[in-house]
Amino acid sequence: MPVDPEAVTTTPSTKRLYLFDIDGTLITSGGAGETSFREAVVELCGGLSPLEGVNFAGNTDTGIAREILMAAGMEPTKQNIMALLDSYLGKLTDRIHRHQGKLLPGIIPLLDALKERDDCFLALLTGNLAAGAEVKLSHYGVWHYFGFGAYADDHHLRNELGPVAMTRALADHGEEFTPDRIYVIGDTPRDIECGKAFGAVTVAVATGHYSREELASHHPNFLFDDLSDPVAVMAAIAPEEKREA
Repeated sequence: MPVDPEAVTTTPSTKRLYLFDIDGTLITSGGAGETSFREAVVELCGGLSPLEGVNFAGNTDTGIAREILMAAGMEPTKQNIMALLDSYLGKLTDRIHRHQGKLLPGIIPLLDALKERDDCFLALLTGNLAAGAEVKLSHYGVWHYFGFGAYADDHHLRNELGPVAMTRALADHGEEFTPDRIYVIGDTPRDIECGKAFGAVTVAVATGHYSREELASHHPNFLFDDLSDPVAVMAAIAPEEKREA
């Protein structure tokens, strides 16, 4: 049952909150997401030309939809955005089963290691719609690891999603996380920028479209080639803290 925010203490939590991106960080869908978007664009806009110049990496589904509609000469109204995204979700539900995607290296051991700690909370901060996130992560067997999230449904600008996650952590779980206790984990410069926008610790992983060097130029707090060594990752971003006797 969700916690009433007015009924909980506002004492900052001593726990840590880990906000994971999905595509390129936890999984690769084998192109199911982009293909579904392309098919939805053809269906609604009559061709692929509105997709020219649209960068999917680190963008939000609602942000992508707005860009596509404007490029097609259509007003990015709520009705038009939802028409495009509803079409996308319908196609994704089918295509996720037909594309050769996978979990990225080390994900299950890392999630297990974080989940078993009582001082660590797992959640999502993603450009996916909530329904799309569930489709993808359920297919790869990791949806159940995440208690809540901040999604493209919440805002079309990724940099607005950090405060959403903080508010949801308090409302749903009674935990008030200060930004220095929040880790934003992703594979794009937009993930790094999003974390910095609200003062979180930024963790970049070079398992998506961007190289280690490209990510390093955005100065994340931590940078990994991949998450295949959960012991090393945990030592860096989830060190055990000394407790008073």
